[in-house]
Amino acid sequence: MLLANLPALQVVIPLVSAPLCLLLRNPRHAWAWSSLVSAAVLAVAVMLAHRVYTEGTISYAIGAWATPWGIEYRIDMAGAMMVLIIAAISAVVMPYARRSILHEIEYKKIALFYTCYLLCLTGLLGIIVTGDTFNLFVFLEISSLSSYVLISLGSTRRALTAAFQYLVMGTIGATFILIGVGLLYMMTGTLNMVDIAERLPAVTDTRTIRVAFAFVTVGVSIKLALFPLHIWLPNAYTFAPSVVSAFMAATATKAGVYVLLRFFFTVFGSQFSFAAMHVSEIFMLLAIAAILVASLVAVFENNVKRMLAYSSVAQIGYTILGISLASAAGVSASMIQLFNHAMIKGALFLALGCVFLRLGSVTLKDMHGLARHMPWTMAAFVAGGLSLIGVPLTAGFISKWYLISAALTAGYWPLAVLVLISSLLALVYIWRVVEAAYFNVPGASMDKIKEAPASMLIPVWLLIGVNLYVGIDANLVVSMAQQAADALIGQVLQ
Repeated sequence: MLLANLPALQVVIPLVSAPLCLLLRNPRHAWAWSSLVSAAVLAVAVMLAHRVYTEGTISYAIGAWATPWGIEYRIDMAGAMMVLIIAAISAVVMPYARRSILHEIEYKKIALFYTCYLLCLTGLLGIIVTGDTFNLFVFLEISSLSSYVLISLGSTRRALTAAFQYLVMGTIGATFILIGVGLLYMMTGTLNMVDIAERLPAVTDTRTIRVAFAFVTVGVSIKLALFPLHIWLPNAYTFAPSVVSAFMAATATKAGVYVLLRFFFTVFGSQFSFAAMHVSEIFMLLAIAAILVASLVAVFENNVKRMLAYSSVAQIGYTILGISLASAAGVSASMIQLFNHAMIKGALFLALGCVFLRLGSVTLKDMHGLARHMPWTMAAFVAGGLSLIGVPLTAGFISKWYLISAALTAGYWPLAVLVLISSLLALVYIWRVVEAAYFNVPGASMDKIKEAPASMLIPVWLLIGVNLYVGIDANLVVSMAQQAADALIGQVLQ
């Protein structure tokens, strides 16, 4: 009975658990409860992924109402992979959060933080598992509204400005998505994704469907921070609490990319999305701009969190570049990139959280000589940085290898050159941090700095370990990514 209800439990467990954090009030109790919930969510995600991997797509009717009348939770390999990423990041972040949150958030607001954290987790998981377009919008808003609060809890007043900026952009994006979903419902009379896909061919030549496609595409692009709609992201990642920056960088934009994939391939279909609406050309240009512009901006940033934020915009560009190739190899490369970047960027932001705990700053000028006092933290940052650059034997190399292979297979050899150039730019901005921490003379105040506590270092190194392991043996990740690509596009594009 329990196994049959796993899709519902994936969402219900964190949703029901979130209000209890407020009732518990005590920060230690709220943290312990949130950690337990995150572990349970990961256990459910692993079981779901195993079932999908061995048995195929899972369809679950909420309340036993048959589709399309009732809401369907539908999990294929792409969804299972995304659920696993989100749940794993949450489970790793929670042990880290206790010390970090006590340092960065007011004591009386800590219970609120854990409540919003679990609500954000609920929303992200719901986005992935639902097979209903309106339900997807609802979960998107749950994750977004809780994210606004989480960002606003940052230690400086600029966190409030960042949260407000994200709120404005997020509201515009959500409105666009809702309009698109409404137009789809008007033309098809259903909200179920599979049902829409079956009814859509009869009306794809209408202006209404084209407008719906445009609204959904722009709305989701804002949510996933696609250049040039990314303006909310740098401030949000920079001024949010360290735990929030790590969690959002590793999960939120990835969920946005998944929504885009789901609409392009499952709802509208690849032929309409890429042939009729010419998304390939548009997204390829935007991805190239994201990779080059964001990487260049990152080179000149002195705040390392902001540097990594712009790096995330560039990494989103890599993912969109794979999608724009409109091939099975390209989508597979994008799914590999989603997994690897979640682990890489999660580790890097957590490492910076360790730095902020001891130093109270993450600017380059304050990090001079830091490696002598925080060797394990900075070693983790360097390892994550090497993966971000794409050095062999790291997960980042695997991502770029498959992306370059997909580009060459499609005949776009200049894209392979672009990936190599962007890797050199990543080398420049990661080197600036390495130079400051390892080769510059520390100030007198640095003598008081000591290494981060084990409760924070272990989660960082766990993610670094995953990066290195995938760099050596990527068979499982690649196999899941290829199955995910097949689940999204079938055998239509090869």
